Amino acid sequence: MNSTRPAMARIADVVASELEQRILEGSLKPGDKLPAERNLALELNVSRPTLREAIHKLVSKGLLHTRHGGGTVVTDRLQAPFTDPWKDMLRGHPLLQSDMLEFRHMLEGEAAKLAAERATDMDLARIDAAYTALEKAYASNDMNACVERDVAFHQAIADASHNTLIGQLTASLMQVIHGHVTDNLIHLHELPKQWEQLRTQHKAIWEAVHRREAEEASQVARDHIRFVRLSMEESAKLEDRRNSALRRLT
Repeated sequence: MNSTRPAMARIADVVASELEQRILEGSLKPGDKLPAERNLALELNVSRPTLREAIHKLVSKGLLHTRHGGGTVVTDRLQAPFTDPWKDMLRGHPLLQSDMLEFRHMLEGEAAKLAAERATDMDLARIDAAYTALEKAYASNDMNACVERDVAFHQAIADASHNTLIGQLTASLMQVIHGHVTDNLIHLHELPKQWEQLRTQHKAIWEAVHRREAEEASQVARDHIRFVRLSMEESAKLEDRRNSALRRLT
């Protein structure tokens, strides 16, 4: 009887679990390409056949996708079932935007609190880098960069909470409301006082997490989302007035 195959299968299960954990915690994100097989096998200290079997297990689960001649990439299976229907629902039912922001208010408040309590030195370094990039983007007139860096900053906070669901739900939620975030930043950019408030709020979140002031971090994060909510409501009213004026002209 050949006992090598069962042993290799058990090792492959362990490797698959390790890769799955990286996907769950956000170390490997949708669209990320796995390192070269040789390098990844060395990193995980397993044979290449064992690694291939582990990857095959995750491909079967739909977490990885192997491209012919293009390597293996992480799919969006953990996010798509949530984001796809909600994007359509938001387009058809604009009032749901308020509910989304109410949910974000709770989610990000808790994320900031846990990040202040649990962030490692590496997490803080990542948050620092995200905040610095956000400040550079805000100082420019590149709205695409502002949106990307804004999302990246909030995701860095969520990941530092070391709560897998908070990290995954934050990523999913940001995809759902991406268009609304873009519209809101464009609206705020036209209002210097509010634009400066936005920058001050992000700085307050960053500083509170760094000082490990959990309750303060939670409060300033919630204050920020409350400000965003009011700003989006004002932006929607302004757009409605513009459309009304256009209808009267025609």
